[in-house]
Amino acid sequence: MTTDKPETSAAADALLHGLNEAQADAVTTDAIPLAIHAGAGSGKTRVLTRRIAWRSLTGLSDPRRVLALTFTRKAAAELRSRLRVLGLRDQVAAGTFHSVAYAQLRTLWRDNDMPEPELLDRKFLLVTSLLPRDRRSTDVLDVIGEIEWAKARRFIPETYAAGAEEAGRNPPLPLTVMARIFDEYETQKKKRNQVDFDDLLNECRRALKGDKRFADAQRWRFRHLYVDEFQDVNPLQFALLNAWLGGRHDLCVVGDPDQAIYGWNGADADHLRRFDTHFRDGTVLELRQNYRSTPQVLRTAAAALSGHEPMESNRPSGPNPTITNHPSAAEEAAAIARRARDSRGVDRPWSQQAVLVRTNAQAVVVATALQKADIPVRTRSGSALLDRGDVKAVLGDMEQSNRPPGDELADLGPDPGESTETEPVDEASSGTRDTERDAAYAELRRLADEFLAVNSTGTATEFAAWVRREASTGIDDSTDAVEVATFHGAKGLEWPIVHIAGLEKGLVPIAHARDPESVAEERRLLYVGLTRAEEALHLTWAAERTFGTRTSKRSPSPWLDDLRAAIDGLDRPLNHRDQSRQARAARSRTRRPALPDNPDVAAVKAWRLATARASNVPAFVVFTDATLEALLELRPTTRAELLAVPGIGPVKVDRYGDALLEVLAGLD
Repeated sequence: MTTDKPETSAAADALLHGLNEAQADAVTTDAIPLAIHAGAGSGKTRVLTRRIAWRSLTGLSDPRRVLALTFTRKAAAELRSRLRVLGLRDQVAAGTFHSVAYAQLRTLWRDNDMPEPELLDRKFLLVTSLLPRDRRSTDVLDVIGEIEWAKARRFIPETYAAGAEEAGRNPPLPLTVMARIFDEYETQKKKRNQVDFDDLLNECRRALKGDKRFADAQRWRFRHLYVDEFQDVNPLQFALLNAWLGGRHDLCVVGDPDQAIYGWNGADADHLRRFDTHFRDGTVLELRQNYRSTPQVLRTAAAALSGHEPMESNRPSGPNPTITNHPSAAEEAAAIARRARDSRGVDRPWSQQAVLVRTNAQAVVVATALQKADIPVRTRSGSALLDRGDVKAVLGDMEQSNRPPGDELADLGPDPGESTETEPVDEASSGTRDTERDAAYAELRRLADEFLAVNSTGTATEFAAWVRREASTGIDDSTDAVEVATFHGAKGLEWPIVHIAGLEKGLVPIAHARDPESVAEERRLLYVGLTRAEEALHLTWAAERTFGTRTSKRSPSPWLDDLRAAIDGLDRPLNHRDQSRQARAARSRTRRPALPDNPDVAAVKAWRLATARASNVPAFVVFTDATLEALLELRPTTRAELLAVPGIGPVKVDRYGDALLEVLAGLD
C-alpha cells in the first residue's frame, strides 16, 4: 500500500509538528525491529500512535494489518481513540495479549469444529479445595498468585520447585506442597475442560507453532506489530509475541526500563533492556525529554535510582520537594490532610492532588484522615479495598451464598480485633501480606456491621451487591476529590501536587524484598511514585505505625538520605547549562553517535536546513541525523537506491529525491 496524494503527504507531515527531534526520529525511522525507551512523561503514547499513523499515511504500513498490544483494555481503548483522532478511524486492531489470543483461539476452535473449553476466570474455589484445610482461610490468594507467576515464567509443575528456588521466591507454602497443588490445579482444569487466562497465551502459541494454516492466516492478518509498556512483558507473552512474528521483523515496542515494577508478577524487563540481543539487528532509541514534571521533581526522582542522570525537564522551575516526619501514622495522615487543604488554595480543584502509599493498608489510614478533615476522597485501582485480589475473591464467593454475611466473614479466620498479642512486632518479621490482609478483612467486617444495621436479615449475596454498589459511587472520576493510590496503582497517572506517605524501612523498600533484584525493583517503584508529580512533591514518614493491633517503631527509608541530598542540592540554580549537560549525558547512552564534523556532513546539513526553511518545518522533519548518516554511508545514486536508505520512503523520494541525489553527486 503506497500513496503519493498531496493531501496524504500533508497529513503525514502534520503528525510531526510539535515533536522534538528524538520523538520525530522515533516516529519516522524505518529501523525495525525498533525499541523506544520512553522515560516518564516523555510522550510515550503520543509517539507510539503517531508512528502507527505516520507509517500508515506514508504507505509504509497497511493500517488494516496493524496489531497494537497493550496490558489493559483501558490502554487499548485510549490507543484506538487517539488513532481515530489522527485519521485512522477503526482500521487498527488494538487489544491485550489475552483478548487477542482468545479471539484467535475461538476462530481456530470454530473452524475445526473443536469444543470450546470453559474459561476459568475465577480460580478461588478451585484452588481453595486443593489447599490444606488449616490454610484455606488465609493463603488461597497467595497460592493463586504463585501459580500465575510460575505460568508467566513458563514453568510446569515438574519444574516449578527448582525454578522458584533459583528465583528466590517466598511462596506461602513449602515448595513441594506448592508443586503438588500446582499439579492438581492443572489436572482438575483438564478434567473439567477448562482453561485459565495464562492457558490462552500458551495454547495460542502452540497453535501458531503447530498449525501452519492457522499461523499463516494470523500472520497474514497482522503484519505490523506494536507493543506498549514492553518492560512489563513476561516470558510467556514474549514467547507468544515471537510466535505471532514467525521470524519476521516488523515490530516496534515502547517502554521504560526505569518503570519496570512487575517482576514479582512474572514480568521480565530484560526483554526491553537487551532488546537488540533478543532481536538481532534491533535498534534502540531513547526519549529523555520530560514534559510532565519540574526540574526539581526530576532531580529528586533520579536520586531514587542511585546514579541515574535526571531526565531533561521541558517545564520551568518549581518549588523544592519537602521531607517531614511525624510521631505516628495517624498524625502523619492528619498532617497530610492539613497540607492538602493548604495546598488547594482558592480556585484549585481537589482532584489536582494525590496521596501515594506503598501498601493498601496505608491507604485506609490516609483516606480516613482526609474524610475526617471533610476532604473528598477517591481511590484508584490498586489502592481501594475492593481492588484487592483477596477481597474480590471473598466477595465473589459470597455472591453464591445465602448465609448471613457475618458467618461468611467468620470463615476468613479470627477477627484481628480479638488478638491477644501485646508486644510490638516489626513488620519485617510479621509479614507484610498478613498485616495487609488483616486490615482488609477488618474493613470488610466493619462494612458488614454497617450493612446489617440497616438490613438485619440480609444475606451474604445481598451484602456483596451492596458493597459493590457503594464502591461504584465512591470512585466516580467526575467528582472533585483527592486521589489515594498505591505506587503500583498510580503508574500512568499524574497530578500537579503529590504527597508520598510512609517512606519507612519495611515499606520503602518493602520488608520481603531482600535479594538485589527485588530491592532494585523497589527503587524503581519509588521512582514511579515520585515522577507522578508535576509541580509539588511532599514526602513523609512516621516514627510509629500500627498494623492490625500490632504497633511497631519505625525508622526512615534508607533511601531518604539520597532524596534529601538531592533536594539540598537544588538550592543551586537550575540553569540551561545544567539541563544541557544532563541532555548530553543522556544522549551519550543512545545507540547512535553524533554526526562527524566534516565537509560532506556540512553540505547535506546545509541542504536539509534550506529545504526545511522553504517548507516551513523543522530540519529533522525533512531528514533526521540518523538518515543523513545512512545517506553518507550508502551514497545512493538512483531513486531506487534512495528507497533502501533507512528513514526514506516513497513520499520523501518523490518530494526530495532529485535534489538530494544532486547534492550527493557533488560531494567528494
